[in-house]
Amino acid sequence: MPRILIIKTSSLGDVVHNLPIVTDLVAHVPGAQIDWVVEEGFTDIPALHPGVTRVIPVAVRRWRRRLWAPSTWREIGTLRKTLRTVRYDAVLDTQGLLKSAIIARLAGAPISGQNAATVRERNAARFYQRTYNVARGRHAVVRNRDLAAQAFGYALPTPPPDYGLRVPAEAALAGTLPARYAVCLHATSRDSKRWPDADWVALGHALMRQGLTPFFPWGGAHEQARARRLAEQVAGAVVAPRLRLRELATVLDRAAAVVGVDTGLVHLAAALGRPTVALYIDSSPHLTGLLPTNPASVVSLGGQGAPPNLNDVTRALAQLGVLS
Repeated sequence: MPRILIIKTSSLGDVVHNLPIVTDLVAHVPGAQIDWVVEEGFTDIPALHPGVTRVIPVAVRRWRRRLWAPSTWREIGTLRKTLRTVRYDAVLDTQGLLKSAIIARLAGAPISGQNAATVRERNAARFYQRTYNVARGRHAVVRNRDLAAQAFGYALPTPPPDYGLRVPAEAALAGTLPARYAVCLHATSRDSKRWPDADWVALGHALMRQGLTPFFPWGGAHEQARARRLAEQVAGAVVAPRLRLRELATVLDRAAAVVGVDTGLVHLAAALGRPTVALYIDSSPHLTGLLPTNPASVVSLGGQGAPPNLNDVTRALAQLGVLS
């Protein structure tokens, strides 16, 4: 019964894009038990895949801010002990960065990863005992699946990716969700990726006319203020309460539709199979766009320097059968 450790720590979209390799490994490596090292803020996502036995959190983002603090090194020491409580047969670093390679080394087992020609950071390959050429120019999901297939000796699967997510009912959300709603993922890490407020408001009115309640999630205080500002201009729209990532997965899983800018949550919606429209304003969908199990369930709009407009979005929602 092989014990496999996956290293994919962040970001949220990258973690979502890594889920199909768990499904592939379960199908092609008999009896595989799979653990996953991930950034502490994203632990809810691997935990939603029944093929993941144990989720091990790391706090690289937090550790970097306090690198010389004794508490940081105590946590790193605890991580090493945790990883070595299991005798892993193989470690697979799909992150391909120096930080992930160092974490992989802590497990004390043979590490597989991309070779120096294709890995994201060349120095990471120095830490690997087994390296593989994973051709660039393909979607991140395909490259992840290719690396896993090469590392574990099976052919790259040809069916569409299966993200394997199983989202349970969240008791905390009982009675808080509208009967029929569309999630509007307006928040993003960069202002350059934002869709204009006026377009969100106009879309909210279009959704309401079709009996769909616009539902605006948020993360920090700035995003909450924007969600409230948008919802105030659309009678009947709902601003989400503070939600954990696991609860957000439930919200997305029950939505009639999702419209969102280029963030990890829009990739999660697509992975859950929801009718999803992704808005690319300052990025390209070519290598990291939506890649669901059913391609007909999503539409990616825009690109760097070519933002979509409201008509583009309403046509896409009509194409998905959400708007008439």
